[in-house]
Amino acid sequence: MLAISSAMAYFLCVLGLVLVLEGLPYFISPRLIKNLARQLEALPERQLRIMGLVTALVGLGVIWFGRRMGG
Repeated sequence: MLAISSAMAYFLCVLGLVLVLEGLPYFISPRLIKNLARQLEALPERQLRIMGLVTALVGLGVIWFGRRMGG
């Protein structure tokens, strides 16, 4: 059996959860995802960058909050 550190095991669990959450919308409603992709294509790059930055900052906030609550 391959031994991995607890940090790596945690990372793999988080990565797996991200993949599950990313894949669910495609499984649940592929038509909606296609429509959303068409709408995203029409948005200016600046707006997409701002949306990406805000999303990343919210994600960091969630991680920070989770780490503080967990110990």
